[in-house]
Amino acid sequence: MILIHEIQTERLVLRQWKREDFKPFREMSLDARVMEYFPSLLNNNESDGIASKCQALIDERGWGFWAVELKGSGEFIGFIGLHIPTSKLPFIPCIEVGWRLAYPYWGKGYATEGAVASLHFGFTNLSIKEIVAFTSVLNTRSENVMKKVGMKKSGEFGHPDISESHRLHPHVLYSIQR
Repeated sequence: MILIHEIQTERLVLRQWKREDFKPFREMSLDARVMEYFPSLLNNNESDGIASKCQALIDERGWGFWAVELKGSGEFIGFIGLHIPTSKLPFIPCIEVGWRLAYPYWGKGYATEGAVASLHFGFTNLSIKEIVAFTSVLNTRSENVMKKVGMKKSGEFGHPDISESHRLHPHVLYSIQR
């Protein structure tokens, strides 16, 4: 049986997904502000598919893009964690750190807090040598989180799953070593 890891920070719990997380995740997936740097909003089936996949990968590995809740209230606010990308990115194989939070929780340092904890877990518990993060060159908010957690810009690339003519095709790549 796989040990399902849970991470606690000062204000957050990064944990396995629960069925009741799916509804607020659907709402996030339909929020144009949250999805601004993704090619499209997600319908309920697409959103549930992502949440189910995150849940299944954590069941399989014990870690992944964890559901995030606020410690005090237990309220679901999004996901943060580690992932093995499956797209044909020019720098695979790799492990990425990533996050997606509901809009009301932006600007409070939660993404940075959860990303720092995820990086520590990856380096300490998984003995990963390097962790990457990437986003559209337009997404300066996420790029700023990458900088805050100590990552350095490694370069730029065109995302293979996004049309070359699409405004989101150009991406930045950041990395950090153990």
